[in-house]
Amino acid sequence: MKRPVFTLEQLKEIAEEYPTPFHLYDEKGIRENARRLHEAFAWNEGFKQYFAVKATPNPDIIRILREEGCGVDCSSMTELRLAEALDITGDEIMFSSNATPDEEFALARRLGAIINLDDITHIGALEKNGGLPDTVCCRYNPGGEFRIDNMIMGNPGEAKFGFTREQLTEGYRILMQKGVKRFGLHAFLASNVTDSEYYPRLAALLFETAVKLREETGAEIAFVNLSGGIGVPYRPKEPAPDIFRIGRGVKEAYDEIIRPSGMHPLAIYTELGRFMLAPYGYLVARAIREKHIHKDYIGLDASAANLLRPAMYGAYHHITVMGKEDAPHDHVYDVTGSLCESNDRFAVDRPLPRIDIGDLVVIHDTGAHGFAMGYNYNGKLRSAEVLLTEDGGTRLIRRAETERDYFATFDFTGLFGDVE
Repeated sequence: MKRPVFTLEQLKEIAEEYPTPFHLYDEKGIRENARRLHEAFAWNEGFKQYFAVKATPNPDIIRILREEGCGVDCSSMTELRLAEALDITGDEIMFSSNATPDEEFALARRLGAIINLDDITHIGALEKNGGLPDTVCCRYNPGGEFRIDNMIMGNPGEAKFGFTREQLTEGYRILMQKGVKRFGLHAFLASNVTDSEYYPRLAALLFETAVKLREETGAEIAFVNLSGGIGVPYRPKEPAPDIFRIGRGVKEAYDEIIRPSGMHPLAIYTELGRFMLAPYGYLVARAIREKHIHKDYIGLDASAANLLRPAMYGAYHHITVMGKEDAPHDHVYDVTGSLCESNDRFAVDRPLPRIDIGDLVVIHDTGAHGFAMGYNYNGKLRSAEVLLTEDGGTRLIRRAETERDYFATFDFTGLFGDVE
């Protein structure tokens, strides 16, 4: 059974200082997980983890991961600006974008980021907007379905990302003719996979492709980027991916394919977001309403504006009613927010302990793609983010939005005056 890393008494104190709802992050867990990842890939001297900023775009979270040796994976202008504001430049940034605007290429080049091209036509766009650097990465889409033991992990043939296999060869040759000296190879073929065989199989595919590309073009391939895709067990009985088994599996593929090819040493990069943060974040809310009609409903002071995944994907997030962790789950509720949307539900027909008005309710595994996917539908204001520090204290790392924030992009001059 999933349990929070804090007690009811601790959470009551935190909620007195920071009104619910808010996202709460576990610094100790984040650091320990980052260290496990680096230990699992310590066999590769060039290993680098680029944290997927889109998962949790918070400067304090990024600083913690930077202290643990991570770079950043950016995919937009504002994510690049966030990196710049944190003095992160050069090859500490991996820029992986698609349908990329000219100005984003220009900023990525100015910051010295490693640029991961999504399409062969982007070669010319990059050349015109900052010029081609010495090192360029290309994103590969092999098409079809990506399977492990007849189980479909992903469907890259339906994805909008990446070069075809033929385009990779052509793209490398064009880039070499234009003076590019070193290359990277990247692929993202599946999302939220908890099977520990995913990364080793992906690595083998990319290693084999890299060897063939070098044979076809003579290109110097400096790194292979396994991207993200390693998932987390959102449900209590789901198995968690074993990062040490994953690291060993990638090493076996490396020893079998790369070492005999003469391409050793080849650096391994990752762009993990969910794996790094999801289990170490919680959405803390309070039960404020109950309703008993055709079903029993519990209404929270949070909504899909604070956590979109259940509404968008029907995703499961475990729920703990604080102080009732060991109580019988003898009530069945739909746990909802207050949006004018029927899908604004954190849980449907979920067995839970009896929930009383005022109970603190904790929604698990919101550390990645939780706050980041928030929005302002119905004029809802996004919540605060709070860090539970290693010493047991707390620190506000993003204040809650206010009405002034919501109205800041309008010009009410002469209509309503200054918005308070």
